[in-house]
Amino acid sequence: MTDLTLTANKANSNNLLRRDVRFLGNILGEVLVHQGGNELLNIVEKIRELSKSLRAVFLPELYDEFKQLINTLNPEIRHQVIRAFAIYFQLVNIAEQNHRIRRKRDYERSAGETVQPGSIESIILEFKERKLAVEDLEEILSSISLELVMTAHPTEAMRRAILDINKRIANDVMELDNPTLTYRERQQLRDQLLNEVITLWQTDELRDRKPTVIDEVRNGLYFFNETLFDVLPDVYHELERCLDKYYASRSWHVPTYLRFGSWIGGDRDGNPSVVASVTWETLEMHRSLAIRKYEERMKDIMRSLSFSTTIVQVSEELVQSIASDKQQVTLKYVPAWLNDKEPYRVKLSYMLEKLRNVLVDETKGTSQRYNSVTEFIDDLSIINRSLRHHFADYAADTHIKKLIRQAELFGFHMATLDIRQHSKEHENAMTEILANMNIVKDYSALPEQEKIDLLNQLLNDPRPLTSPYIRYSEATKECLDVYRIVFEAQQEFGVNCITSYLISMAQGASDVLEVMLLSKEVGLFRKNSDGTVHCTLQAVPLFETIEDLHEAPGIMKSLFELPVYRQAIDAMNNLQEIMLGYSDSNKDGGMLTANWELRVALNDLTKVAQQYDIKLKFFHGRGGALGRGGMPLNRSILAQPPHTIGGGIKITEQGEVLSSRYSMQGIAYRSLEQATSALLQAAVMARTSQGEACEPQWETWMADISKDAQQKYQDLIFRDPDFLTYFKESTPLPEIGELNIGSRPSKRKNSDRFEDLRAIPWVFSWTQSRYLLPAWYAAGTALQSFYQNKAENMDTLRHMYENYSFFGSMIDNLQMALAKADLIIAKEYAAMVKDDTIRERIFKCIQEEYDLTSKLLLEITGQQEILDNVPVIQESIKLRNPYVDPLSYMQVQLLSELRQLREQEQDDPELLREVLLTINGIASGLRNTG
Repeated sequence: MTDLTLTANKANSNNLLRRDVRFLGNILGEVLVHQGGNELLNIVEKIRELSKSLRAVFLPELYDEFKQLINTLNPEIRHQVIRAFAIYFQLVNIAEQNHRIRRKRDYERSAGETVQPGSIESIILEFKERKLAVEDLEEILSSISLELVMTAHPTEAMRRAILDINKRIANDVMELDNPTLTYRERQQLRDQLLNEVITLWQTDELRDRKPTVIDEVRNGLYFFNETLFDVLPDVYHELERCLDKYYASRSWHVPTYLRFGSWIGGDRDGNPSVVASVTWETLEMHRSLAIRKYEERMKDIMRSLSFSTTIVQVSEELVQSIASDKQQVTLKYVPAWLNDKEPYRVKLSYMLEKLRNVLVDETKGTSQRYNSVTEFIDDLSIINRSLRHHFADYAADTHIKKLIRQAELFGFHMATLDIRQHSKEHENAMTEILANMNIVKDYSALPEQEKIDLLNQLLNDPRPLTSPYIRYSEATKECLDVYRIVFEAQQEFGVNCITSYLISMAQGASDVLEVMLLSKEVGLFRKNSDGTVHCTLQAVPLFETIEDLHEAPGIMKSLFELPVYRQAIDAMNNLQEIMLGYSDSNKDGGMLTANWELRVALNDLTKVAQQYDIKLKFFHGRGGALGRGGMPLNRSILAQPPHTIGGGIKITEQGEVLSSRYSMQGIAYRSLEQATSALLQAAVMARTSQGEACEPQWETWMADISKDAQQKYQDLIFRDPDFLTYFKESTPLPEIGELNIGSRPSKRKNSDRFEDLRAIPWVFSWTQSRYLLPAWYAAGTALQSFYQNKAENMDTLRHMYENYSFFGSMIDNLQMALAKADLIIAKEYAAMVKDDTIRERIFKCIQEEYDLTSKLLLEITGQQEILDNVPVIQESIKLRNPYVDPLSYMQVQLLSELRQLREQEQDDPELLREVLLTINGIASGLRNTG
């Protein structure tokens, strides 16, 4: 297992990738012999060779030999074979991630003054060459906003322990590039790697229980601790460096435009484990990490700032602040080496004491602690100015400037936490509350307009609707407790700790007004006696299904026309946040229709907001997979119509995306650098009306194509009575629920209805079985309905591909999906469908659509093969497939055996364990789950 590489390119850089893959493959081979003997290694090699040969030329006799070998493995060997392939993919992924960092460093080392494409410097240089005025650039920087929101969506198949081992291996492999290593040191490094791979082999890949919500919070905070706390300010520093270089007439301090948020511990939609107390504990964990990171940084700074007043003269401002601290703050621990002639160390000692006291309740509201992050920044600024007073600018830039930026970014709350809940929960609570107050007997039964009128009236009425003396149901009590927790959290952790309340399945204006009215009960919303409005929590509708996207502009229009709602928006800086769901819209209408309807909704909602002079911040609920809007971060920004980003962008970062983007500092930096470049590019495009050149008939044709795609998609998914049976039996859907990868149930309700299945297991299942159906199905039929085998129509499609950015991006995403899909393997999964008629009919339908879509994409792009336009990715997929195939074949065999046992009301934990191991292995091999 030593010849898998990312690309067939002969460049020296890629030779280093081959070296790393070969090196790690050889080490794994040693581990296989060490742990399972030569027999294990020989079997793994035999399976690998047969799989590669089958991919090269499909021969029936070779196929029979391959299947026979897999089917006759004894359980003990089979278990080890599965793990061998799965671990190999982990090692290859490590090598490829390291190679990305290496390529960037090689570019910077060899390019000299040449600017790397996609970098921050490249976009600032472009602005300078295009003579973008400094005033315009200042305005752009003050208006752009990108918030990346971590979610606990259960698509990270790997345990934290495995990710930790992977990181240690990555660090060791990176050291191989060190040219100063001696022969002995290289041998020691090899021994170290051998030990890590043995540890990986002997560490259980599977969780023995579902993670708790607090486990998930801890996992999310890992990325802040390991990378983001340092990488995020480095991105700001690079932007300011480039601005200083090309726009030197200004002294730059870039406003906060890029930050991270989180849903983990706040997302209660369908997760009964996320209760008010868990949300509070989450916020405490956020603050504890922030304080600890500041402490660590300040201790490092204290060691460096040994400036003495016997040599330098510090500012009078610093002297006075230390005198004030001595009067007001009691130092619990006084370092023995502390002396008054080193004022920075004295000042930092008092600052550390005040910082630690943030976590001590008894110090609230006193001068013994920092009562806001602003006070902390003020003290740092005093140090910053004093250092520059005696010309220690380098020390100020190196130590204090970065810490000030970190405080601006992370505050004392580390990340803003979003709350999310299903709209039905608010309606149920409101029905009970209003019935108790004899306002209306059954609120939920009212027509929508009557609900709006009633809620509007109650929002304008200062009187409360709830009482501590009324006993409510547990569900209503919990619903109210959430708002109380948010109010208390804003007092304790700062207003920015929670600012958005997301409403899943928002289907009417009343869904938004209900959240506002519940907020009013605890003081998060208040209409004052002078008519002004106080509001510190925004109700954010989440439009998810195709129908909801259609209704969204009308819903927002009806809200904007309510004076009290408009006042609430004004209180939130005239900014309305709206979330759009990529997952459920895809599940509802298919990839092509979902992407089109999302684009239409973006444009229509923006027009509505412009009519009322309201800024919109769109929150894009993208997943990691193509079927759920997954793509590189910079591309996801540029995929938006530029005129829709004016109020800012939020994007979810889910599951395996977190570890692939943010587990290594080099990759995290590059991703955020490219995102910054894309954000600036999009902002300039919006101002100059670039990038949206689009002939009117293209939009009309796309609407027709989308309509045909939706019809084809829903004919199979919703209207074929046998489809759900086919889906459950031909994919590992039932078993994925046993993988223990998330605290949230895979269904919103305890039902077998397709509508109640969450989008993540829907996509995950199709990815595992190699169909990738949600990412491409129905596109071929829709394109054919326009083409109709007419040459002039194909010319139009080709012209649109070249000149219509939305259509071009969609076609390229379809190519990616088709390249990753494999219907030869998918047919093996289809064999598990018990009813021959159902199996043959539906698989034939899928196969025909796949063939049609592939044929049309090649005609539109003019390519010989799918992904000829991206040969590196094309080659990577081709080279990975033969290594994923054995895991797929074994998964089918294991699923068949396990399900047969379960039909006889028996079970086999070891058999289930092997199934789950194949799921992990395929996820690593395809680098994609859901």
